[in-house]
Amino acid sequence: MTTTLAPPAKPWSRAEFETRLRAVGQDRYHDRHPFNLRMHQGDLTPQEVRRWITNRFHYQRHIPVKDALILAKLDSSHLRRMWLRRIQDHDGRGEGEGGIERWLRLGEAAGLDRATLLSGGSVLPGVRLAVEGYVNFCRLRSPLEAVAASLTELTAPDLMRLRIEAFERHYPWIAPDGLAYFRTRVDQGRRDSAEALDLVLEWARTREDQEKAVAALSFKCDVLWSLLDAVQQHAGQHGLPEPV
Repeated sequence: MTTTLAPPAKPWSRAEFETRLRAVGQDRYHDRHPFNLRMHQGDLTPQEVRRWITNRFHYQRHIPVKDALILAKLDSSHLRRMWLRRIQDHDGRGEGEGGIERWLRLGEAAGLDRATLLSGGSVLPGVRLAVEGYVNFCRLRSPLEAVAASLTELTAPDLMRLRIEAFERHYPWIAPDGLAYFRTRVDQGRRDSAEALDLVLEWARTREDQEKAVAALSFKCDVLWSLLDAVQQHAGQHGLPEPV
């Protein structure tokens, strides 16, 4: 008795593939997480804001690490130059520049000591696991999957604008200069997501690759959601040092 294998599924059209990718962000991005909803409604205490800043910084400081892992997978000078800019955006071209520095200044504006943030001593275990999972994903998976996971940036610019408005309205005790990271990421996120989307749409020519890209983006949404789960579940249980 012979078994006839079903033919592989036909790839989605470029338009349908893009629609499916965007739908992941619309349905699963962490802007819907209860902690983010409370943040944007102005319901967080100063201690909760500081806890979020501290734990999110652990993610922020690993962005150039995962981008370096992706860069090493790219096979052309053009692509490597394009991706190198992402590392420079976060690490800066010199001391005192870049997104990591701007996040440190956000912490200082919120009353956190820079040394406390850099030490990582207050980072929650669940946050460490989520970030490590994302970095290892970018280390071990294909260039397509690693780049597709970055497509949470499709939704990020809208979240940055919402966050700026929320912080200005509800958390005026944070100096306006501390919001520079959010302001910068509006344009950077729009540019980066457009570049990454073009790559994913071009690279994923088979249905199998398209489904891998969608799954990679879903995984990244899970990482960001898990990070906030950890922060929310520890609210009121593990306090951070009071600002100096």
